[in-house]
Amino acid sequence: MNRREFSQGAACMAAAMALGLPGAVFGQARRPDDGSEYLTLAKRVNVDAPPGKIEVVDFFWYNCPHCNAFEPSLVAWMKKLPDDVVVKRVPVAFREEMVFQQRLYYTLEAMNRLDLHGKVFNSIHTEHVPVHQPAFILEWAGKQGLDKARFQEIYGSFGVTGKVRRAIELADAYKVAAVPALGVAGRYYTDGDLAQNMDRALQVVDYLIAESRKAR
Repeated sequence: MNRREFSQGAACMAAAMALGLPGAVFGQARRPDDGSEYLTLAKRVNVDAPPGKIEVVDFFWYNCPHCNAFEPSLVAWMKKLPDDVVVKRVPVAFREEMVFQQRLYYTLEAMNRLDLHGKVFNSIHTEHVPVHQPAFILEWAGKQGLDKARFQEIYGSFGVTGKVRRAIELADAYKVAAVPALGVAGRYYTDGDLAQNMDRALQVVDYLIAESRKAR
């Protein structure tokens, strides 16, 4: 999704359509170009990863079809990551009503039910279930076997509100222009528009992880 394009049809960038297998070992691909395939941030972003760990941020929106298409490749890529790399999921909100799904993600996180993260994508894009407003989200949660009263309590809690605020600040700090997008080590940013497709974006991130490791 582009910040300036809010319709469902135009929301996610067309460049993200060329999705393939998870990123290959970077040595098998050409060196990416700073300024064209990725951006080095002028100001470093604070990371939550502990010392010695490299943080990769996955910026997404549940309603974005290209985020949905990218998810299997991202999950496969994550399974092969070395121990010094951690992935942080961050739902974006380019407009007010997108905050509802941000709250959904952080409520699932607070309930230790991020195993349902992929189910949200599937419900929206495969089953065509509306999971985008509080009433629909609460109904969906109940159908997943979650305690609706507890879910609703956490959904509106100060803790979730704080995480939503942090997510918006983080997307702004990385200057996220569209989703899906990836941030690396609080220093680098890439997306399907810059890298031309998300398979290439994962290769770029592999390179940026290696660069971040050398800089430690």
